[in-house]
Amino acid sequence: MATIANYDVARIFIDNGSFVNVLLKSTLDQMNMEGFEFEPVSTPLYGFAGHVIPPLGQIVLPLSLGTDPRRITKMIAFTVVDTPSAYNGFLGRPALKDFRAVASTCHKKLNFHVGKEVGVLCDNQKVARRCYEGVVREEGKKRVWSLT
Repeated sequence: MATIANYDVARIFIDNGSFVNVLLKSTLDQMNMEGFEFEPVSTPLYGFAGHVIPPLGQIVLPLSLGTDPRRITKMIAFTVVDTPSAYNGFLGRPALKDFRAVASTCHKKLNFHVGKEVGVLCDNQKVARRCYEGVVREEGKKRVWSLT
């Protein structure tokens, strides 16, 4: 289970290639995170297809991974974006480094250190498939096909 600022958050994409952790503005809105001000961010983000996603700013929130007794919490900087996504957030290399986490796509698990023990987050295959289908459906709507 992943918890951000005491809210259980599902549909978080583990992105080993991302240099930032991303949280969607819609996720913050659902969490009723009012009164927080974003730190300015001037570097644009680039989506999978190369399109520019302008960040609204950055916010530092507590992120907890795992369940007791193998649960750990770290303060994580998230870049906030206002863009549609099937996911609520993306954990990139900075969070994976902070948690000393290792993602295994083969086992569909995220392992991380909790003291001398190892905590584990397991992928929910049904949720992952729905997210993937949502992304494919949205990308399909954006494509313009030309036969010239």
